[in-house]
Parts: sequence; C-alpha cells; structure tokens
Amino acid sequence: MKLYIKYMVSLRCKMMVKEELKKLGLHFIVVDLGEVEIMEDISTEQREQLKTGLLNSGLELMDDKRAVLIEKIKNVITEMVHYTDELPKINYSDYISQKLNHDYTYLSNVFSEVKGITIQQFIIIHKIELVKELLMYEELNLTQISYKLNYSSVAHLSNQFKKITGLTPSQFMQLKDKRRMPIEEIGN
Repeated sequence: MKLYIKYMVSLRCKMMVKEELKKLGLHFIVVDLGEVEIMEDISTEQREQLKTGLLNSGLELMDDKRAVLIEKIKNVITEMVHYTDELPKINYSDYISQKLNHDYTYLSNVFSEVKGITIQQFIIIHKIELVKELLMYEELNLTQISYKLNYSSVAHLSNQFKKITGLTPSQFMQLKDKRRMPIEEIGN
C-alpha cells in the first residue's frame, strides 16, 4: 500500500517516517521523498495514529489526489535540483513529465492553480537556494556554479539571483547573516 506524505524532503524526514511506522508495527518496503510503500493494509485507527505522529514531526499524511500530485512534482524538483550531482540535460518539463508519467501541461496547470506560481518559478527558487548554499561553502566560484546548474552564462545566473534575492551574488557573499531558506519551506 502506498502512502503520500507532505513536507517530506530530507533524509531526516525519512528517518522520522520510519520511526512512526515502526511505532505502529507497520513494515515498509520503500521510504522515499514524499512517498512510502508499506507491506500491510493500514487500518483507520493506524492511519489516524500515523497522521498524528507525522503532524508532531511537521509532516502531513495526504489524502487529496491533487495535493498528492503537487507533492510529487515538488519532490521531483527537490530531488532533481538538490540531490543529483548533475541537473538533467533535457528540458525540465520533459524530465518532470517522464518522472511522473503525466502530460506536462496538465502538471503545470494543476501546480499553478494550487501553488500560485509556475513550475518554472518553483525550479528557479530551488536553484537559487542551491546557489546560496554553494556560495556559502566557497568551494566553487560563480562560473563553476553556473556550469553545474546548467545556466547559459554567469550573467544569466546573476540576473536570476538578483531577481529572486534582491542582491547580486557578490552582495550576498558580503552579508554577515547569510540566511537560507530550509528546503521544506520553499513553495509552502
């Protein structure tokens, strides 16, 4: 049986979900970002207990099909931007469409309707958060970051960065308090 969980975007989230499932004596086959497959069918009582346990950890068990689809889109983007060594060389729209086995126009319309921003804007916000992270580590320069994230040029990256943050990458680096947004809070 598959369960879908909102706000599940990190390894720590996966560990919390596994703990909640163990507490209820449920055995999981796969615990992935936003999705869990368990061996047993879940009773109404177990579902309520799981829902409560997850809420205490800042996670949410989902029932609504549109909410599940939105969460899947967000998880594909999070995984694509933050957890792969190289971003896909194909169009993001094709990549997302293939991963979720849905027409991109449909995905895009549902996402925009529910979230109030486009999938493309959501990807850009994630990429800029990753740029902030990479700049803070100071292991890569802006040219290397631009290449790593498939920007056409450093100027394109810098323009997007300024549009989202209000700062140039150089100004960001000079800030004493470099606040980043937790991945879980992007687009919520």
